[in-house]
Amino acid sequence: MTMTENVLDVEIGSLQGGSADLAQYAGKTVLVVNVASKCGLTPQYAGLERLQERYAPLGFTVLGVPCNQFLGQEPGSAEEIAEFCSATYGVTFPMTEKVEVNGEGRHTLYERLVGFADGEGHTGDIRWNFEKFLIGKDGRIAARFSPQTEPEAAEVLAAVEKALG
Repeated sequence: MTMTENVLDVEIGSLQGGSADLAQYAGKTVLVVNVASKCGLTPQYAGLERLQERYAPLGFTVLGVPCNQFLGQEPGSAEEIAEFCSATYGVTFPMTEKVEVNGEGRHTLYERLVGFADGEGHTGDIRWNFEKFLIGKDGRIAARFSPQTEPEAAEVLAAVEKALG
């Protein structure tokens, strides 16, 4: 993948069924996060929702991508995932269908994302739940953050605000 490739033309389903239609985010800033309901990092949902509330009026969205590849920490059905996120963390941001982010079954979205380096120079496989990719208004990757980086960390906020321009 080239760093100039648009990631918003990828087809991916919505958690509720049908298409998640990533093209609708063209011209917006998107934080793509592989999420899981039974992970030590799951409380990051709260920070992700606060980012959504803070920046949505400026043309921003979080996009949650459920994944069950890390110790089976997202075992639920689409309905169970949606209920957990809504009831436990008040999540309002959109969610895609559950996908694989690593290995032979890696979803096309993640095929395009994993070539981008984070601040420490890591490229390649997703390391754990809650790895974050910031997509700019042009549909290109602007930043990558490790799973342990909190959604409201200074470097994430700075990158989001820069991408929002």
